Amino acid sequence: MKNGLLVAVAVSMTASPLCGQQQQQDPASAPAQDPMFAEPYVDVDEWRAAPVRHRYVHGGFKGTDMRFSFYFPDKAQYQNRFFQYVTPVPDNENLAQAPGDDKIGFSISSGAYFIETNGGGTSAIAGPAFRPDPTIGAFRANAAAAIFSRTLAAQMYGPHRTYGYLYGGSGGGYRTLGSMENTVGVWDGAVPFVLGTPMAAPNVFAVRMHAMRILEDRLAQIADAMDVGGSGDPYAGLNAEEAGALREVTRMGFPLKSWFGHKTMGVHAFTALYQGMVMADPGYFSDFWTKPGYLGFDRPEAFKNARLQFDTTVEQPLGEEAAVARGVPDVRIPGTSRGTAELAWQSAVKDGSARPVAIALRDTPPGVDFLGGDLVILSGEAAGQRLALRAIKGNIVTLGVVDSKTLARLKPGYAVRIDNSNFLAAQTYHRHQVPGPEYPVWDQFRRPDGQPVYPQRPVNLGPLFAMGAAGTVPTGKFNGKIIVVGATLDREAFAWQSDWYRQRFEQIYGADAGNRYRLWFAENALHGASEWEGAPTRVINYTPLLQQALRDVAAWVERGVPPPANSGYLVDDGQVILAGNASDRKGIQPIVTLRIGGADKAYVKTGEPFELVAEIEVPPGAGKIVDASWEFEGTGRFVSANLTDTPSAKMQIRKQWHYDTPGTFFVTLKVESERDGNASSTYARIPNLSRARVIVSP
Repeated sequence: MKNGLLVAVAVSMTASPLCGQQQQQDPASAPAQDPMFAEPYVDVDEWRAAPVRHRYVHGGFKGTDMRFSFYFPDKAQYQNRFFQYVTPVPDNENLAQAPGDDKIGFSISSGAYFIETNGGGTSAIAGPAFRPDPTIGAFRANAAAAIFSRTLAAQMYGPHRTYGYLYGGSGGGYRTLGSMENTVGVWDGAVPFVLGTPMAAPNVFAVRMHAMRILEDRLAQIADAMDVGGSGDPYAGLNAEEAGALREVTRMGFPLKSWFGHKTMGVHAFTALYQGMVMADPGYFSDFWTKPGYLGFDRPEAFKNARLQFDTTVEQPLGEEAAVARGVPDVRIPGTSRGTAELAWQSAVKDGSARPVAIALRDTPPGVDFLGGDLVILSGEAAGQRLALRAIKGNIVTLGVVDSKTLARLKPGYAVRIDNSNFLAAQTYHRHQVPGPEYPVWDQFRRPDGQPVYPQRPVNLGPLFAMGAAGTVPTGKFNGKIIVVGATLDREAFAWQSDWYRQRFEQIYGADAGNRYRLWFAENALHGASEWEGAPTRVINYTPLLQQALRDVAAWVERGVPPPANSGYLVDDGQVILAGNASDRKGIQPIVTLRIGGADKAYVKTGEPFELVAEIEVPPGAGKIVDASWEFEGTGRFVSANLTDTPSAKMQIRKQWHYDTPGTFFVTLKVESERDGNASSTYARIPNLSRARVIVSP
């Protein structure tokens, strides 16, 4: 593999020849034509009533797999702009039509039409394990749709300047930033969120899996120590190996307060990245066990109860329905597009069958903490091939991202081996991927002279994965204006990575940086906006922050209205620490502090009343408090606090409460602010929450 693979690809972005006819702008600034997307077509054009009235237009580009959906408002609602959502990987152009999705309604309420695409189709997915030109799925396909949409907007609303705004998170954050770095005249602003750096994948997952394995029996106590009213000392009671693993992952940026999800968080998108690692650096997985400087060689005893190499035979492959019927949950692989695996399977077998998602084996393997591995095929026509595994339940193994042709050749009775050696090796891959000094979280793996402690691999894979998503390796030099939104509890794109981009922006733009970007952190937010549903008393839905960011970047571009200031914070040894009060923290999220007798923990008797006191404040210029609700039992069912005060930027709420049964309880107060103090507003109601621990004795 040559270093030349990391060189950024310079691509001239383009438009349909029709686009220049409707734009009231300097023709010299209009994008040039992309020959790959020269022939747009429309196959659906109709008015729809749900979720709000809109004109729906569906189509694509001849000779490609690219498809798009446009959702246009009535002329009276239109304010000369569009919002375009970018999925983490090329996916489906009809996702916004799913029940409960609010992207269409929000866009139209904001005077915008909405765009979504399939990003060029599954054939456009790129990365170390995939061959397509990464620029297609990263930005060229989306740009072609955006540009053609302006033609239709001109036909519908008359000639006008159409402003465009792009937003996406995780892999979609890479794709959003790559779009802004590699195009001119397509989008005016963007909101990339939960961004990873060019060194994020696979390293953030590797160090996390290492900690999960070493700390398996300690994570509950670590989570309790870091929860409200806890000891605050996550290292208490850990042995040297355990403390070292926790220190390593914490210094790399995993948020200490985010271990509460240790039972369900799994390895997330690493399953989708694994094949890319194996293809890009196959030698690592043998070096790990055979060469000095690698943990598998230096300390093989550390894997005595973790390494699994178990021979058996195939009983039968299981489709999704059969797997679920046999008690196998979660067959959807994070980090992959909907339908990708199924389409690949159909292409491989051409018999109409459903793609297997699991394999039933003749024998049940011994129990180990299995985070992932391989099913090595030992006999038959696919002998020597491997299929990635995600999980084991009894005698059933769940498949990861696999080659459909290999899977199609696997038959009942074939000899196979479950082997997690590669997954164990992957858990310390980050030690052998030390980048430059602009990544201080890797300082723990440098000697005093700056040289790496451990042997280094020939190529750092992070930039290859980043280029597969963004089209080029992100640099921070972009066109237009950007508001970045980060999440403080993010376990997949550690929060310091948003700050990494802030530093790049400041270096590139200097004194003008304040006119180009903002960075806002969402406190109490995980990587996925919908993850709050699994922990509603701990986690907020940050979608309203994205909605406000889109409205603010539009006002910034179109009317010159500067958004609220950057969040105030510091990065301490990989951990992002937000400023404690609203005037210093800034950004747009309200701050909530819940106390009982001035503390975040109280000891009371059954039936004994106590008073909860919450102090709430919205940062300057960010809005007013419009709603608050309480949760007392840990069920996730909130009850209104029945605010009687006029919406204001600062508020105190008091509540008397008692418990009739002994135990440990957590009280949660969730609040929402709105920019104009409009309590009836549907969108951009910015949430935050605070908790207090109550220990009730008989």
